[in-house]
Amino acid sequence: MKVYTTDKIRNVVLLGHGGSGKTSLAEAMAYLAGVTSRMGKVADGNTISDYSKEEQKRQFSIFSSVIPIEWEGCKINIIDTPGYFDFVGEVEEAISAAGAAIIVVNGKSGIEVGTQKAWELCEKYKLPRFVYVSNMDVDNASFRQVVEDMTAAYGKKMAPFHLPIRENEKFVGYVNVIGENGNRWQGKEVVPCEVPEYNKANLQICRDTLMESVAETSEEMMDRYFNGETFSEAEIRAALRINVCDCSLIPMTMGSNTLCQGVFTLLDDIVKYMPSPENRKVAGINLKTNDIYNADYDFAKAKSAYVWKTIVDPFIGKYSLIKVNSGVLKTDDVLYNVDKDIEEKVGKLYVLQGNKPIEVPELHAGDIGALAKLTGARTGNSLSTKATTIKYGMAQISQPYTYMRYKPKNKGDVDKISQALQKITHEDLTVKAVNDSDNRQMLLYGMGDQHLEIVVSRLLNEYKVEVELDRPKIAYRETIRKQSDVEYKYKKQSGGHGQYGHVKMRFSPSGNLEEPYEFEQEVVGGAVPKNYYPAVEKGLQESVLRGPLAAYPVVGVKAVLYDGSYHPVDSSEQAFKIAAIQAFKKGFMEAQPVLLEPIMSLKVTVPDAYTGDIMGDLNKRRGRVLGMNPIAGGKQVIEADIPMSGLFGYCTDLRSITGGRGEYTYEFARYEQAPSDVQEKEVAARAAKVAENNAED
Repeated sequence: MKVYTTDKIRNVVLLGHGGSGKTSLAEAMAYLAGVTSRMGKVADGNTISDYSKEEQKRQFSIFSSVIPIEWEGCKINIIDTPGYFDFVGEVEEAISAAGAAIIVVNGKSGIEVGTQKAWELCEKYKLPRFVYVSNMDVDNASFRQVVEDMTAAYGKKMAPFHLPIRENEKFVGYVNVIGENGNRWQGKEVVPCEVPEYNKANLQICRDTLMESVAETSEEMMDRYFNGETFSEAEIRAALRINVCDCSLIPMTMGSNTLCQGVFTLLDDIVKYMPSPENRKVAGINLKTNDIYNADYDFAKAKSAYVWKTIVDPFIGKYSLIKVNSGVLKTDDVLYNVDKDIEEKVGKLYVLQGNKPIEVPELHAGDIGALAKLTGARTGNSLSTKATTIKYGMAQISQPYTYMRYKPKNKGDVDKISQALQKITHEDLTVKAVNDSDNRQMLLYGMGDQHLEIVVSRLLNEYKVEVELDRPKIAYRETIRKQSDVEYKYKKQSGGHGQYGHVKMRFSPSGNLEEPYEFEQEVVGGAVPKNYYPAVEKGLQESVLRGPLAAYPVVGVKAVLYDGSYHPVDSSEQAFKIAAIQAFKKGFMEAQPVLLEPIMSLKVTVPDAYTGDIMGDLNKRRGRVLGMNPIAGGKQVIEADIPMSGLFGYCTDLRSITGGRGEYTYEFARYEQAPSDVQEKEVAARAAKVAENNAED
């Protein structure tokens, strides 16, 4: 592949609902550009972008992938992204590398939740965008309906660049709104034709909208427009490019991916109207001067790049996908990783076509490429020269809130699983493996149930280790509500030295649920010698790890050693430690022990129409709604307190209730006393486990 300068590069991300046709559009583009000799199909598992075994098996995109193509003297880096919500992290990474977007809408299904989410992401990152309506060869696909719906949803900046020509219910050509001419497909060729009568009224409306946009680009254009002058095609295209780049105009076009119809003109329009990196801004911090460094994809400035994605594949190795933010990267450059404080030699430079690396001699500012085997580099790292150290802000990646407990099927695989998960978490920032030592469990976090299922499948197929997912244990705590006064005498005689430890202790609530226990001593007259106080406290330390009620950690207990006795020969630290443990068990159970459950502070963002259903569902989960706050876009943020146990399966239910439109976040708020039925259930479970262990012994 040739080397392209900044002005000849277009970085375009494909966004849209799952199944809208993003991967097949990328495939059609690659085919037309000569990257492949025949078009692959998602159903056949032979597309360029869906190259992983999981994607081929499931027949949908899981990872974002880059397909660089050459078109009209330019390089277009097409980034194909997943459409399903569990893989939103891949989409967010891809957007951080893109300079423009194509929102793909299925002409049959119209606007879907994924369309709306794609639009919101483009608005958030101020991405210029096209709307491409796919599946136009299907009978009941309606370009006009999509245009009307998009205009109703997002305003009059929606501008159809083409109108479909249909004959006998078949998609046979298109009308070019800018050129005011008809075009018909004959095989792979396009031949001019008359504009059909039924298109003429629509053509005039669309053209008037475009001319108004052109006129608004400058006062001179506005004057000419009002004087009735006509603009040349070159003037129209130049003005429209300005409108597209500043997001004041959103071109709409359409086609059939499988028949490769409409894709040729889409590629032409990408080159003509979408911004090159030199029209975009990017800034970091110069760590040597602490000044803002406006890289702005300037090839003349010091080299710098951002790692926007990491691929760790057992078959093709590790690649760090980078976007060059300034300067020109060359083979054998030495780059300084600002985040890891290490220098690494680049070696060879690549561009990845799906999973196929193609070596290139250099990458100019604004281009997307790949570096192999950068040991320290992680997604979100900044690369620069040691002389000019630049740190770029990391892309915002969604936080995973769905989690399950995982166990190895084979206990000997623990280390292998840990290493495999480390690689997966380097690749996918929305996967987290957490060791919950309090509850003796390993937790796997992801964006949804399907996401976790795919991680488990990858562990088996790629890393040859098997894990089982199970419902996680809730981090309950135990405490007491009343006071108790107990004594315990540990006495053992078995020839030789005996064992003797005698303690009298009071237990009461400390009022501090942050700490397991408070220990005080009020012994008078040396009834228990001072050198045994640490042994008594050690007994408490061990006791609070697993409470007597249901074997959960203990919090908020005050223990006072006030009396006891000792034997000058038989007493020992071990004896007093055992006496304290037994006294704690007895005293705890006599002081009205209760189970505490974690309460989470939950925020659910949903469209207005779903607020009633959401609040009803939260009530079923023992949630307490605290209030609602309206936000932009006709949405409400519902704030509630909810027991952690009530959040299990919430992701799936929320998507089901809202059709995927709802989002939620939560964080730990406090502990509260669990209802009696929850406590009884946990105590019974503990008793059953103890009985089972005794039976095994």
